[in-house]
Amino acid sequence: MDLGDVRRDWTTLGAEDPLWAVLVQPGKRGGQWDVEEFLATGRADVEETAGRLRQLGLPNRWERVLDFGCGVGRLSQALAPHAGEVVAVDIAPPMLETARRLDRSAGNIRFVLNDAPDLSQFPDGHFDLVYSALVLQHLPRPAIDHYLAEFLRVLRPGGTAVLGLPTERACTARGIIWQVAPFRMISWAQRHLLNYPAPMTMTVVPHTDMVRLMAAQGGDIVGQWRDLRYSEDWVSMRYAVRRAQSPND
Repeated sequence: MDLGDVRRDWTTLGAEDPLWAVLVQPGKRGGQWDVEEFLATGRADVEETAGRLRQLGLPNRWERVLDFGCGVGRLSQALAPHAGEVVAVDIAPPMLETARRLDRSAGNIRFVLNDAPDLSQFPDGHFDLVYSALVLQHLPRPAIDHYLAEFLRVLRPGGTAVLGLPTERACTARGIIWQVAPFRMISWAQRHLLNYPAPMTMTVVPHTDMVRLMAAQGGDIVGQWRDLRYSEDWVSMRYAVRRAQSPND
């Protein structure tokens, strides 16, 4: 799988069942998500994280925020009251179309297509906060590593990245299947047995790799905690990463 495959699959998912694709939950297939209930999950995510950041002595209000992999704006809308501007990027045009339609912010969210393998449309040090949850896991590992480096680049010195990633598979039946079966087989089962509109990959980034990658890019992991339990099949962590200050700051 490469980024072109990801773009194709998430364009299909965004066109056919966008809310369920963003937050896969039992009983929510086929447009069964209530919009208010769905958006409330984003507020819960952001409020949980804001509390963690307060405990770490980090800001929980920002001038400019990047919501990477915004989907239909579930987290963008929750971040908007905490920010001067939220720049919400996604790879799939149908996701962005739905996000604009559902937007109930005060007009401080800007939805942007980013289908490049980098964030080159944004300059160095452009954001106070980079936020990404339930996104990186759906990318191939080389793309994850590259975007992690890009997050540190577009953060201002002293800025914070909040990043959610699965670090290992849980000892459940599905977790074990993901560990032993090739993705071709999983993709076939998702499409032909589970009737997914398009397959969803799941990529694990072990904690030791995350520590190494952040250190290599000038990022200091200042906090980590078990992520909200969106799935029983993965052990996921939420990281607070602070970009190192420049020598003159």
